Amino acid sequence: MQRKSDPIPAPLAPSGEAYTGLKDVGELPRFATIRAISALVLREMSTTFGRSPGGYIWAILEPALAVGVMVVIFSFGFRSPPIGTNFAIYYATGFMPFFMFISTSTKVSQAINFSNQLLSYPRVTFWDAVMARFILACLTQLMVSYLLLSFILIVWDTRTILDLPVIAGSFAMAAALGLGVGLLNCVLTSRYVIWHTVWAVLTRPLVLVSGVILSPSIIPQPYRGWLEWNPLLHVTGQSRKGFYHSYDGAYVDPIYALTVAIICGAFGLLFLRRFFRDNLER
Repeated sequence: MQRKSDPIPAPLAPSGEAYTGLKDVGELPRFATIRAISALVLREMSTTFGRSPGGYIWAILEPALAVGVMVVIFSFGFRSPPIGTNFAIYYATGFMPFFMFISTSTKVSQAINFSNQLLSYPRVTFWDAVMARFILACLTQLMVSYLLLSFILIVWDTRTILDLPVIAGSFAMAAALGLGVGLLNCVLTSRYVIWHTVWAVLTRPLVLVSGVILSPSIIPQPYRGWLEWNPLLHVTGQSRKGFYHSYDGAYVDPIYALTVAIICGAFGLLFLRRFFRDNLER
């Protein structure tokens, strides 16, 4: 018979081993993170797109109008685009990965400021806020890109041959760059309010130097070599390789674009962990 002073034996698991409860304790933060991210995604959807479908319609119309304007303008001055025969698919293959980068980097850069009040709760971390905005931005842009590109391929005879793994790689590169640059900007934006405006001004010329409108093949050296330092040029080049079977795109280097994304993301995470609590107290 067990005496009161004897320790109570641990219950046995189905395998016959002593059950300590450590496994359940280790799983709690993981489920808490998933629930926090899911809740923040729903909050982001309601505040960004509203409770009516008008917000989602505008998310589709914005890139569609941008592509349409470029098609109208350049179709009057040129007989054919720099690659292929269809203006719509040419500009869409450049604009959609570019919009993926712009959307993800903008959303991530505002993650701390957008969820500042919620971050005071111990269950909500800055990483939850970042990932919620990043996931929603990626899903939204993928949906918009699928709808717009499918519409163009159905309506026009684009004479393109799709390489889906290459196309997926271009969007993955754009999302990785958006996350990396967004994390770095998240630190700067949370500490210096004016940086959001400065960054918006600095990124306006990106559409001209990222291969969205002009193909790098028509740009002479040494200017083309200078442009290749822009990682977004590799993103749009990768996208065009996925749609145009004959497009060489020898300058495209996914490793370089991903390296830039990793470096920016690493510095962003490092400084966020360092200054996160200071930003909450400001």
